Amino acid sequence: MSRHPVFDTRPPDAVAEVTLRDGHKIATYRFGPAPLADRPVLLLLNGGPGLPCDYLRDSHAHLASDGLTVIAYDQLGCGASSRPVNASLWTLDRYVDELDQIVAALGLGRMHLLGHSWGTWLGTEYCLTYPHRIRSYVCTDGACDIPHLVSELNRLRNALGSETVAMMLRFEAENRLEHPAYKAAVTLLNYRHVCRLDTWPDALNRSIGDWNMGPYVTMQGPNEFTYTGNMKDWNRIDAMRAITAPSLVLVGQHDELTPACSMKIHHALPNSRIKVFPNSSHMPFFEEPDSYFETLCGFLAAH
Repeated sequence: MSRHPVFDTRPPDAVAEVTLRDGHKIATYRFGPAPLADRPVLLLLNGGPGLPCDYLRDSHAHLASDGLTVIAYDQLGCGASSRPVNASLWTLDRYVDELDQIVAALGLGRMHLLGHSWGTWLGTEYCLTYPHRIRSYVCTDGACDIPHLVSELNRLRNALGSETVAMMLRFEAENRLEHPAYKAAVTLLNYRHVCRLDTWPDALNRSIGDWNMGPYVTMQGPNEFTYTGNMKDWNRIDAMRAITAPSLVLVGQHDELTPACSMKIHHALPNSRIKVFPNSSHMPFFEEPDSYFETLCGFLAAH
């Protein structure tokens, strides 16, 4: 695997702990100088939920060298942030409020917001709630119509063949998701549609290895291809027409959150452009970093 800045770990210039109103602590990471009025900020919203930010933070930290201040954080329940065991905390509205408290505590003005995967659910809801705080919005490998996403995931799963699909459905009905045959099918889907690299980057493995399944199962479901949580009926496509900030929609051709999902987002956002990466799945910043960052940096520089 060729070397690229996204595969190198850059230590943050500052690590700060934000105390939320309820007393829980949130770990934040800053790359580049402290935010100033004339220095734009890129705030990263990683996937999950319940996933530490390592994979998105480390892959995008080098952008601080291009005149940006880059900020990431571990959402409540994961990474170096507080990890309460309370299923009532795992709601989209609470995560939006958490994000706004972080923005206020760090003194951020109008900012570039980049959401990846579940981060596009959070980012979209934040843009709808606080539009005056958004300089631009980057919606990466996302979906904002979960019922449509479920239909797309079923289509991807059907490519495994009818016998494999029948096996998976049986084990799901019996709640036997730890069966080796079921886990093998999910692993195959992950290598097809989550990250197509033979060797996954260390930052991605770190995040996945420290995944808190409490928020994930409560909000999404038991795995990337089964939606049973409290977000399963979420659909904000119609509302997204109110997001007028310049927007960039990025997606891998083989993404689990498919190009069809991103096209719905693109058509809903009134001021957007879309880029599909032909050799990527859910992690184009790892799979096609040169093309990904050329597209992203060009967009950020224009706005």
